[in-house]
Amino acid sequence: MFRLLMQFSACFALGLVVAGMILVGLMFFDQFDLIRGINLSGRPLAGVALTLLPGSFWDGLTGIPQAAENSSVQSFLQLCAAFGQLALLMAAGFFRLWYWR
Repeated sequence: MFRLLMQFSACFALGLVVAGMILVGLMFFDQFDLIRGINLSGRPLAGVALTLLPGSFWDGLTGIPQAAENSSVQSFLQLCAAFGQLALLMAAGFFRLWYWR
C-alpha cells in the first residue's frame, strides 16, 4: 500500500512540474484567454475552500486581514486549484501508463 502511495505521489509531482511548464508556456505564447479558461475550472473548489475553512485560517496563511474576501487571494487560489486539478489528471494518466497492471 505504501509503495502504491509513493508511486502515485511521484506521478503527482511530475504532473505538478508539467502543469507548471504548461502555465509558463501559455504565458510565453501570450495565451492568457486559455489561462483564464483553465482558471475558471478552479473556481468551484476555491469557493468551497474559502467558504468551509475559517477566516482566521486564511488570515494567518496570507497575513492579509479578511483574506477570504480579498479578490487577489481568491484569484490565486483559483489558479492553484485549477492547475492542481490539471496535475492530478496528468498524475492519474502517468500512473495508469507506468504502474497499472
